Amino acid sequence: MSTVNPPSPGGDTRRVVFWAILTTSLASFMAGLDNLVIITALPTIREKLGGSLTDLEWTVNAYTLSFAVLMMFGAALGDRFGRRKVFSLGLLLFTAASAAAALAPGINELVAARAVQGVGAAIIMPLSVTLLTAAVPAEKRGAALGIWGAVNGLSIAAGPLVGGAIVEHLSWQWIFWLNVPIGLALAPLSFRKLAESRIAHSRLDAVGTALASLGLFGIVLGLIKGHGDGWTSPQVLGALIGGTAVMALFVVWENRTEHPMVPMRMFRNRAFTAINLAGALMSVGMFGAIFLMTQFLQNIQGYTAMQAGVRLLAWTAMPMVVAPIGGMVSDRIGGKPVVTLGLAMMTAGMVYWAFVLKPDVSYAAQLPSLMICGAGMALFYAPLMNLTMGSVAEHEQGIASGVTAATREVGAALGVALLASIFSANGGYASPRNFVDGLVPAMWVGATAVALATFAMLLAPSRRRAASAPVAQAAPAQESAPAPLH
Repeated sequence: MSTVNPPSPGGDTRRVVFWAILTTSLASFMAGLDNLVIITALPTIREKLGGSLTDLEWTVNAYTLSFAVLMMFGAALGDRFGRRKVFSLGLLLFTAASAAAALAPGINELVAARAVQGVGAAIIMPLSVTLLTAAVPAEKRGAALGIWGAVNGLSIAAGPLVGGAIVEHLSWQWIFWLNVPIGLALAPLSFRKLAESRIAHSRLDAVGTALASLGLFGIVLGLIKGHGDGWTSPQVLGALIGGTAVMALFVVWENRTEHPMVPMRMFRNRAFTAINLAGALMSVGMFGAIFLMTQFLQNIQGYTAMQAGVRLLAWTAMPMVVAPIGGMVSDRIGGKPVVTLGLAMMTAGMVYWAFVLKPDVSYAAQLPSLMICGAGMALFYAPLMNLTMGSVAEHEQGIASGVTAATREVGAALGVALLASIFSANGGYASPRNFVDGLVPAMWVGATAVALATFAMLLAPSRRRAASAPVAQAAPAQESAPAPLH
Protein backbone atom coordinates (compact mmCIF):
# COMPACT_ATOMS: atom_id res chain seq x y z
CA MET A 1 0.00 0.00 0.00
CA SER A 2 1.26 3.46 -0.89
CA THR A 3 0.41 6.19 1.59
CA VAL A 4 0.59 9.93 1.03
CA ASN A 5 0.16 12.75 3.51
CA PRO A 6 -1.74 15.63 1.90
CA PRO A 7 -0.21 19.08 1.70
CA SER A 8 -0.85 21.53 4.49
CA PRO A 9 -4.42 22.84 4.71
CA GLY A 10 -5.17 26.03 2.88
CA GLY A 11 -2.91 25.33 -0.05
CA ASP A 12 -4.87 25.12 -3.27
CA THR A 13 -4.02 22.67 -6.02
CA ARG A 14 -2.27 25.22 -8.21
CA ARG A 15 0.01 26.28 -5.38
CA VAL A 16 0.85 22.67 -4.52
CA VAL A 17 1.66 21.90 -8.17
CA PHE A 18 3.76 25.06 -8.52
CA TRP A 19 5.93 24.25 -5.51
CA ALA A 20 6.25 20.61 -6.53
CA ILE A 21 7.44 21.55 -10.03
CA LEU A 22 9.79 24.23 -8.71
CA THR A 23 11.49 22.15 -6.01
CA THR A 24 11.81 18.88 -7.93
CA SER A 25 12.91 20.55 -11.19
CA LEU A 26 15.58 22.70 -9.52
CA ALA A 27 16.88 19.70 -7.57
CA SER A 28 17.10 17.51 -10.67
CA PHE A 29 18.72 20.43 -12.55
CA MET A 30 21.55 20.53 -10.00
CA ALA A 31 22.04 16.78 -10.16
CA GLY A 32 21.97 16.67 -13.95
CA LEU A 33 24.18 19.73 -14.40
CA ASP A 34 27.01 18.21 -12.40
CA ASN A 35 27.28 15.33 -14.89
CA LEU A 36 29.23 17.47 -17.38
CA VAL A 37 29.69 20.91 -15.79
CA ILE A 38 33.25 20.08 -14.73
CA ILE A 39 34.50 19.16 -18.23
CA THR A 40 35.43 22.68 -19.33
CA ALA A 41 37.19 23.30 -15.98
CA LEU A 42 39.53 20.30 -16.18
CA PRO A 43 42.54 22.18 -17.63
CA THR A 44 42.28 24.78 -14.85
CA ILE A 45 41.83 22.12 -12.16
CA ARG A 46 44.92 20.29 -13.41
CA GLU A 47 46.91 23.53 -13.22
CA LYS A 48 45.73 24.33 -9.67
CA LEU A 49 45.54 20.87 -8.06
CA GLY A 50 47.87 18.79 -10.20
CA GLY A 51 47.19 15.16 -11.04
CA SER A 52 47.50 12.99 -14.10
CA LEU A 53 45.08 12.78 -17.01
CA THR A 54 43.59 9.65 -15.39
CA ASP A 55 43.01 11.58 -12.16
CA LEU A 56 41.17 14.27 -14.10
CA GLU A 57 39.00 11.69 -15.83
CA TRP A 58 38.00 10.35 -12.42
CA THR A 59 36.68 13.75 -11.37
CA VAL A 60 33.98 13.03 -13.97
CA ASN A 61 33.77 9.25 -13.63
CA ALA A 62 33.48 9.17 -9.82
CA TYR A 63 30.24 11.13 -10.08
CA THR A 64 28.89 9.06 -12.98
CA LEU A 65 29.63 5.77 -11.22
CA SER A 66 27.98 6.51 -7.88
CA PHE A 67 25.09 8.28 -9.64
CA ALA A 68 24.30 5.37 -11.97
CA VAL A 69 24.93 2.58 -9.47
CA LEU A 70 22.90 3.88 -6.52
CA MET A 71 19.75 5.31 -8.14
CA MET A 72 17.65 2.19 -7.54
CA PHE A 73 18.88 2.11 -3.93
CA GLY A 74 17.94 5.79 -3.54
CA ALA A 75 14.43 5.06 -4.78
CA ALA A 76 14.15 2.08 -2.43
CA LEU A 77 15.21 4.19 0.56
CA GLY A 78 12.45 6.68 -0.26
CA ASP A 79 9.86 3.93 -0.52
CA ARG A 80 10.91 2.57 2.88
CA PHE A 81 11.55 5.68 5.00
CA GLY A 82 9.50 8.37 3.23
CA ARG A 83 10.26 9.95 -0.13
CA ARG A 84 10.09 13.58 1.02
CA LYS A 85 12.35 12.92 4.02
CA VAL A 86 14.95 10.97 2.04
CA PHE A 87 14.78 13.49 -0.83
CA SER A 88 15.56 16.36 1.58
CA LEU A 89 18.44 14.39 3.10
CA GLY A 90 19.75 13.68 -0.41
CA LEU A 91 19.72 17.42 -1.13
CA LEU A 92 21.70 18.12 2.04
CA LEU A 93 24.22 15.39 1.22
CA PHE A 94 24.66 16.75 -2.31
CA THR A 95 25.10 20.28 -0.92
CA ALA A 96 27.69 19.22 1.67
CA ALA A 97 29.63 17.27 -0.96
CA SER A 98 29.57 20.30 -3.29
CA ALA A 99 31.12 22.44 -0.54
CA ALA A 100 33.74 19.75 0.07
CA ALA A 101 34.57 19.70 -3.66
CA ALA A 102 35.00 23.48 -3.69
CA LEU A 103 37.33 23.29 -0.66
CA ALA A 104 39.30 20.26 -1.93
CA PRO A 105 43.05 20.86 -1.38
CA GLY A 106 44.09 18.17 -3.86
CA ILE A 107 42.88 16.05 -6.73
CA ASN A 108 42.21 12.96 -4.58
CA GLU A 109 39.98 14.91 -2.22
CA LEU A 110 38.11 16.34 -5.21
CA VAL A 111 37.49 12.86 -6.63
CA ALA A 112 36.19 11.66 -3.25
CA ALA A 113 33.85 14.66 -2.95
CA ARG A 114 32.56 14.03 -6.47
CA ALA A 115 31.74 10.43 -5.56
CA VAL A 116 29.68 11.61 -2.57
CA GLN A 117 27.97 14.18 -4.81
CA GLY A 118 26.92 11.27 -7.02
CA VAL A 119 25.37 9.51 -4.02
CA GLY A 120 23.26 12.59 -3.28
CA ALA A 121 22.26 12.88 -6.94
CA ALA A 122 21.26 9.20 -6.99
CA ILE A 123 18.77 9.97 -4.21
CA ILE A 124 17.52 13.23 -5.69
CA MET A 125 16.84 12.16 -9.26
CA PRO A 126 14.40 9.21 -8.91
CA LEU A 127 12.58 10.65 -5.90
CA SER A 128 12.04 14.01 -7.62
CA VAL A 129 9.98 12.19 -10.25
CA THR A 130 7.94 10.22 -7.72
CA LEU A 131 7.22 13.25 -5.55
CA LEU A 132 6.18 15.34 -8.56
CA THR A 133 3.92 12.57 -9.84
CA ALA A 134 2.20 12.35 -6.45
CA ALA A 135 1.62 16.11 -6.27
CA VAL A 136 0.08 16.66 -9.70
CA PRO A 137 -3.46 15.61 -10.75
CA ALA A 138 -3.44 12.86 -13.35
CA GLU A 139 -4.88 15.05 -16.11
CA LYS A 140 -2.05 17.62 -15.71
CA ARG A 141 0.77 15.18 -15.06
CA GLY A 142 2.06 15.11 -18.63
CA ALA A 143 2.59 18.88 -18.71
CA ALA A 144 4.24 18.92 -15.26
CA LEU A 145 6.59 16.08 -16.09
CA GLY A 146 7.22 17.77 -19.44
CA ILE A 147 8.58 20.79 -17.57
CA TRP A 148 10.65 18.48 -15.35
CA GLY A 149 11.97 16.74 -18.46
CA ALA A 150 12.83 20.04 -20.12
CA VAL A 151 14.81 21.21 -17.11
CA ASN A 152 16.53 17.84 -16.78
CA GLY A 153 17.50 17.74 -20.45
CA LEU A 154 18.69 21.34 -20.30
CA SER A 155 20.86 20.65 -17.26
CA ILE A 156 22.82 17.92 -19.01
CA ALA A 157 23.22 19.74 -22.31
CA ALA A 158 24.07 23.08 -20.65
CA GLY A 159 26.80 21.66 -18.42
CA PRO A 160 29.76 22.64 -20.65
CA LEU A 161 28.35 26.14 -21.20
CA VAL A 162 27.76 26.82 -17.51
CA GLY A 163 31.14 25.39 -16.59
CA GLY A 164 32.92 27.44 -19.24
CA ALA A 165 31.21 30.66 -18.17
CA ILE A 166 32.02 30.15 -14.49
CA VAL A 167 35.67 29.26 -15.12
CA GLU A 168 36.11 32.19 -17.49
CA HIS A 169 34.51 34.83 -15.24
CA LEU A 170 34.94 33.46 -11.69
CA SER A 171 37.00 30.40 -10.68
CA TRP A 172 36.62 26.63 -10.95
CA GLN A 173 35.54 26.36 -7.29
CA TRP A 174 32.35 28.29 -8.08
CA ILE A 175 31.17 25.34 -10.18
CA PHE A 176 30.52 23.69 -6.81
CA TRP A 177 29.86 26.72 -4.59
CA LEU A 178 26.90 27.53 -6.85
CA ASN A 179 25.11 24.41 -5.56
CA VAL A 180 25.42 25.35 -1.89
CA PRO A 181 22.89 28.20 -1.53
CA ILE A 182 20.47 26.45 -3.89
CA GLY A 183 20.68 23.18 -1.93
CA LEU A 184 20.37 24.92 1.44
CA ALA A 185 17.22 26.67 0.20
CA LEU A 186 15.66 23.65 -1.48
CA ALA A 187 16.06 21.15 1.37
CA PRO A 188 13.79 22.90 3.90
CA LEU A 189 11.51 24.17 1.12
CA SER A 190 10.89 20.66 -0.17
CA PHE A 191 10.26 19.41 3.36
CA ARG A 192 7.61 22.10 3.87
CA LYS A 193 5.96 22.16 0.44
CA LEU A 194 5.97 18.51 -0.70
CA ALA A 195 3.63 15.83 0.59
CA GLU A 196 5.20 12.80 2.26
CA SER A 197 4.66 9.37 0.73
CA ARG A 198 5.99 5.90 1.35
CA ILE A 199 5.19 2.26 0.71
CA ALA A 200 3.49 0.85 3.80
CA HIS A 201 5.34 -2.13 5.34
CA SER A 202 8.12 -1.74 2.77
CA ARG A 203 11.34 -3.64 3.46
CA LEU A 204 14.77 -2.94 2.07
CA ASP A 205 16.11 -5.72 -0.13
CA ALA A 206 19.69 -5.72 1.23
CA VAL A 207 20.93 -8.61 -0.91
CA GLY A 208 19.31 -7.25 -4.07
CA THR A 209 20.69 -3.77 -3.38
CA ALA A 210 24.21 -5.14 -2.92
CA LEU A 211 24.02 -7.28 -6.08
CA ALA A 212 22.59 -4.47 -8.24
CA SER A 213 25.15 -1.97 -6.95
CA LEU A 214 28.11 -4.31 -7.49
CA GLY A 215 26.87 -5.45 -10.90
CA LEU A 216 26.23 -1.95 -12.22
CA PHE A 217 29.54 -0.77 -10.74
CA GLY A 218 31.42 -3.45 -12.68
CA ILE A 219 29.62 -2.72 -15.96
CA VAL A 220 29.92 1.07 -15.74
CA LEU A 221 33.56 0.85 -14.58
CA GLY A 222 34.38 -1.40 -17.55
CA LEU A 223 32.66 0.98 -19.96
CA ILE A 224 34.51 3.97 -18.54
CA LYS A 225 37.93 2.31 -18.60
CA GLY A 226 37.47 0.49 -21.91
CA HIS A 227 38.50 3.37 -24.13
CA GLY A 228 41.69 4.19 -22.21
CA ASP A 229 42.86 0.70 -21.14
CA GLY A 230 41.66 -1.26 -24.18
CA TRP A 231 38.53 -3.40 -24.42
CA THR A 232 40.51 -6.65 -24.23
CA SER A 233 42.60 -5.70 -21.19
CA PRO A 234 42.15 -8.00 -18.15
CA GLN A 235 40.84 -5.16 -15.98
CA VAL A 236 38.16 -4.12 -18.47
CA LEU A 237 37.09 -7.65 -19.41
CA GLY A 238 37.04 -8.63 -15.73
CA ALA A 239 34.86 -5.65 -14.83
CA LEU A 240 32.42 -6.20 -17.72
CA ILE A 241 32.14 -9.98 -17.35
CA GLY A 242 32.05 -9.83 -13.55
CA GLY A 243 29.46 -7.06 -13.55
CA THR A 244 27.26 -8.94 -16.04
CA ALA A 245 27.51 -12.13 -13.97
CA VAL A 246 26.54 -10.31 -10.79
CA MET A 247 23.58 -8.68 -12.57
CA ALA A 248 22.47 -12.16 -13.66
CA LEU A 249 22.60 -13.23 -9.99
CA PHE A 250 20.58 -10.11 -9.16
CA VAL A 251 17.84 -11.17 -11.59
CA VAL A 252 17.76 -14.68 -10.10
CA TRP A 253 17.56 -13.28 -6.57
CA GLU A 254 14.83 -10.77 -7.42
CA ASN A 255 12.71 -13.55 -8.92
CA ARG A 256 13.04 -15.61 -5.74
CA THR A 257 12.88 -13.15 -2.86
CA GLU A 258 9.59 -12.21 -1.23
CA HIS A 259 10.36 -8.47 -1.16
CA PRO A 260 12.34 -7.63 -4.32
CA MET A 261 13.88 -4.21 -4.87
CA VAL A 262 13.01 -4.44 -8.58
CA PRO A 263 10.08 -6.76 -9.29
CA MET A 264 11.13 -8.55 -12.47
CA ARG A 265 7.51 -8.79 -13.58
CA MET A 266 7.76 -5.10 -14.51
CA PHE A 267 9.96 -6.13 -17.46
CA ARG A 268 7.27 -8.49 -18.71
CA ASN A 269 5.30 -5.32 -19.37
CA ARG A 270 6.13 -4.30 -22.96
CA ALA A 271 5.52 -0.65 -22.17
CA PHE A 272 8.05 -0.50 -19.33
CA THR A 273 10.64 -2.52 -21.24
CA ALA A 274 10.29 -0.34 -24.34
CA ILE A 275 10.71 2.85 -22.32
CA ASN A 276 13.91 1.64 -20.69
CA LEU A 277 15.38 0.22 -23.89
CA ALA A 278 14.61 3.43 -25.78
CA GLY A 279 16.07 5.56 -23.00
CA ALA A 280 19.30 3.58 -22.90
CA LEU A 281 19.74 3.64 -26.69
CA MET A 282 18.94 7.35 -26.89
CA SER A 283 21.61 8.06 -24.27
CA VAL A 284 24.14 5.97 -26.20
CA GLY A 285 23.68 8.09 -29.31
CA MET A 286 23.13 11.56 -27.92
CA PHE A 287 25.64 11.60 -25.04
CA GLY A 288 28.36 10.20 -27.26
CA ALA A 289 27.57 12.86 -29.86
CA ILE A 290 27.60 15.70 -27.31
CA PHE A 291 30.98 14.51 -26.00
CA LEU A 292 32.57 14.56 -29.46
CA MET A 293 30.80 17.62 -30.88
CA THR A 294 31.93 19.78 -27.94
CA GLN A 295 35.52 18.84 -28.77
CA PHE A 296 34.95 19.48 -32.48
CA LEU A 297 33.76 23.02 -31.85
CA GLN A 298 36.68 23.80 -29.54
CA ASN A 299 39.63 21.80 -30.90
CA ILE A 300 38.89 21.96 -34.63
CA GLN A 301 36.84 25.11 -35.14
CA GLY A 302 38.78 27.13 -32.58
CA TYR A 303 35.99 28.28 -30.29
CA THR A 304 36.60 28.80 -26.57
CA ALA A 305 34.56 26.77 -24.09
CA MET A 306 32.25 29.75 -23.62
CA GLN A 307 31.89 30.37 -27.37
CA ALA A 308 31.19 26.69 -28.04
CA GLY A 309 28.56 26.65 -25.30
CA VAL A 310 26.83 29.70 -26.76
CA ARG A 311 26.69 28.07 -30.20
CA LEU A 312 25.22 24.93 -28.68
CA LEU A 313 22.32 27.00 -27.31
CA ALA A 314 20.44 26.23 -30.52
CA TRP A 315 20.39 22.68 -29.17
CA THR A 316 20.35 23.19 -25.41
CA ALA A 317 17.71 25.92 -25.29
CA MET A 318 15.17 24.00 -27.38
CA PRO A 319 13.95 21.80 -24.48
CA MET A 320 12.82 24.86 -22.52
CA VAL A 321 10.58 25.88 -25.42
CA VAL A 322 9.42 22.55 -26.82
CA ALA A 323 9.21 20.20 -23.82
CA PRO A 324 6.27 21.88 -22.01
CA ILE A 325 4.36 21.89 -25.31
CA GLY A 326 5.24 18.24 -25.83
CA GLY A 327 4.01 17.44 -22.34
CA MET A 328 0.65 19.13 -22.95
CA VAL A 329 0.27 17.39 -26.32
CA SER A 330 1.03 14.03 -24.71
CA ASP A 331 -1.81 14.65 -22.24
CA ARG A 332 -4.16 14.88 -25.25
CA ILE A 333 -2.88 12.25 -27.68
CA GLY A 334 -0.74 10.05 -25.46
CA GLY A 335 2.97 9.93 -24.79
CA LYS A 336 4.08 7.22 -27.20
CA PRO A 337 3.68 9.23 -30.45
CA VAL A 338 5.42 12.24 -28.90
CA VAL A 339 8.41 10.19 -27.71
CA THR A 340 8.62 8.35 -31.03
CA LEU A 341 8.54 11.60 -33.00
CA GLY A 342 11.26 13.05 -30.78
CA LEU A 343 13.52 10.02 -31.35
CA ALA A 344 12.92 10.17 -35.10
CA MET A 345 13.85 13.86 -35.13
CA MET A 346 17.07 13.18 -33.20
CA THR A 347 17.96 10.45 -35.69
CA ALA A 348 17.35 12.81 -38.61
CA GLY A 349 19.40 15.57 -37.00
CA MET A 350 22.38 13.28 -36.42
CA VAL A 351 22.19 11.88 -39.97
CA TYR A 352 22.18 15.43 -41.33
CA TRP A 353 25.17 16.27 -39.14
CA ALA A 354 27.12 13.26 -40.44
CA PHE A 355 26.53 14.45 -44.02
CA VAL A 356 27.66 18.06 -43.54
CA LEU A 357 30.59 17.59 -41.17
CA LYS A 358 33.96 18.73 -42.48
CA PRO A 359 36.79 20.70 -40.84
CA ASP A 360 35.62 24.09 -42.13
CA VAL A 361 31.87 23.55 -42.01
CA SER A 362 30.10 26.78 -41.11
CA TYR A 363 27.95 27.22 -38.04
CA ALA A 364 25.00 28.07 -40.29
CA ALA A 365 25.30 24.67 -41.95
CA GLN A 366 25.28 22.95 -38.54
CA LEU A 367 22.37 24.99 -37.18
CA PRO A 368 19.51 22.86 -38.61
CA SER A 369 20.96 19.76 -36.99
CA LEU A 370 21.37 21.51 -33.63
CA MET A 371 17.76 22.71 -33.68
CA ILE A 372 16.29 19.39 -34.86
CA CYS A 373 18.24 17.41 -32.26
CA GLY A 374 17.28 19.88 -29.53
CA ALA A 375 13.59 19.79 -30.38
CA GLY A 376 13.69 16.00 -30.66
CA MET A 377 15.39 15.67 -27.29
CA ALA A 378 12.69 17.89 -25.78
CA LEU A 379 9.88 15.75 -27.22
CA PHE A 380 11.62 12.64 -25.94
CA TYR A 381 12.09 13.87 -22.37
CA ALA A 382 8.72 15.62 -22.06
CA PRO A 383 6.40 12.60 -21.67
CA LEU A 384 9.06 9.99 -20.77
CA MET A 385 8.59 9.96 -17.02
CA ASN A 386 4.82 10.23 -17.34
CA LEU A 387 4.96 7.11 -19.50
CA THR A 388 7.17 5.40 -16.92
CA MET A 389 4.83 6.25 -14.06
CA GLY A 390 1.82 5.10 -16.10
CA SER A 391 3.36 1.79 -17.16
CA VAL A 392 3.69 0.33 -13.64
CA ALA A 393 1.51 -0.10 -10.59
CA GLU A 394 1.31 2.81 -8.14
CA HIS A 395 3.40 1.16 -5.43
CA GLU A 396 6.18 0.44 -7.98
CA GLN A 397 6.53 4.01 -9.27
CA GLY A 398 9.47 4.91 -7.02
CA ILE A 399 11.67 2.04 -8.10
CA ALA A 400 10.49 2.36 -11.71
CA SER A 401 11.80 5.93 -11.86
CA GLY A 402 15.10 4.71 -10.41
CA VAL A 403 15.40 1.93 -12.99
CA THR A 404 14.63 4.30 -15.87
CA ALA A 405 17.14 6.90 -14.68
CA ALA A 406 19.81 4.22 -14.10
CA THR A 407 19.41 2.74 -17.59
CA ARG A 408 19.89 6.20 -19.12
CA GLU A 409 23.04 6.80 -17.07
CA VAL A 410 24.50 3.43 -18.07
CA GLY A 411 23.56 4.20 -21.69
CA ALA A 412 25.36 7.55 -21.44
CA ALA A 413 28.54 5.88 -20.15
CA LEU A 414 28.32 3.29 -22.93
CA GLY A 415 27.70 6.00 -25.55
CA VAL A 416 30.77 8.04 -24.62
CA ALA A 417 32.95 4.90 -24.52
CA LEU A 418 31.53 3.43 -27.74
CA LEU A 419 31.60 6.58 -29.87
CA ALA A 420 35.06 7.52 -28.55
CA SER A 421 36.30 4.07 -29.58
CA ILE A 422 34.79 4.43 -33.07
CA PHE A 423 36.38 7.86 -33.31
CA SER A 424 39.83 6.56 -32.28
CA ALA A 425 39.66 3.59 -34.66
CA ASN A 426 38.97 5.84 -37.67
CA GLY A 427 40.69 9.13 -36.83
CA GLY A 428 42.26 11.15 -34.06
CA TYR A 429 43.70 14.53 -33.11
CA ALA A 430 46.58 14.64 -35.62
CA SER A 431 44.84 17.16 -37.87
CA PRO A 432 41.38 18.64 -38.51
CA ARG A 433 40.87 16.19 -41.37
CA ASN A 434 41.93 13.29 -39.16
CA PHE A 435 39.47 14.41 -36.47
CA VAL A 436 36.56 14.54 -38.90
CA ASP A 437 37.56 11.13 -40.33
CA GLY A 438 36.88 9.72 -36.87
CA LEU A 439 33.90 11.91 -36.01
CA VAL A 440 31.73 11.06 -39.03
CA PRO A 441 31.58 7.26 -38.50
CA ALA A 442 31.05 7.85 -34.76
CA MET A 443 28.10 10.10 -35.62
CA TRP A 444 26.64 7.38 -37.85
CA VAL A 445 26.89 4.86 -35.00
CA GLY A 446 25.16 7.35 -32.69
CA ALA A 447 22.39 7.92 -35.23
CA THR A 448 21.94 4.16 -35.53
CA ALA A 449 21.53 3.83 -31.76
CA VAL A 450 18.84 6.53 -31.70
CA ALA A 451 17.12 4.92 -34.72
CA LEU A 452 16.99 1.64 -32.77
CA ALA A 453 15.45 3.56 -29.86
CA THR A 454 12.77 4.80 -32.26
CA PHE A 455 12.09 1.24 -33.37
CA ALA A 456 11.84 0.11 -29.73
CA MET A 457 9.13 2.68 -29.05
CA LEU A 458 7.23 1.67 -32.19
CA LEU A 459 7.02 -1.87 -30.78
CA ALA A 460 5.46 -0.65 -27.54
CA PRO A 461 1.70 -1.12 -27.05
CA SER A 462 -0.29 1.96 -28.02
CA ARG A 463 -3.77 1.52 -26.60
CA ARG A 464 -4.91 4.50 -24.53
CA ARG A 465 -4.85 3.76 -20.86
CA ALA A 466 -8.04 4.24 -18.95
CA ALA A 467 -8.11 7.24 -16.68
CA SER A 468 -6.45 6.40 -13.39
CA ALA A 469 -6.91 7.73 -9.91
CA PRO A 470 -4.42 10.30 -8.65
CA VAL A 471 -1.28 8.81 -7.15
CA ALA A 472 -1.90 10.69 -3.93
CA GLN A 473 -4.93 8.52 -3.17
CA ALA A 474 -4.21 6.28 -0.18
CA ALA A 475 -5.58 3.03 -1.55
CA PRO A 476 -4.11 -0.45 -1.85
CA ALA A 477 -1.82 -0.82 -4.83
CA GLN A 478 -3.12 -2.88 -7.69
CA GLU A 479 -1.12 -6.02 -8.41
CA SER A 480 -2.53 -6.44 -11.89
CA ALA A 481 -0.38 -5.61 -14.89
CA PRO A 482 -0.56 -1.93 -15.86
CA ALA A 483 -2.22 -0.91 -19.06
CA PRO A 484 -0.14 -0.21 -22.18
CA LEU A 485 1.32 3.14 -23.12
CA HIS A 486 -0.82 6.00 -24.34
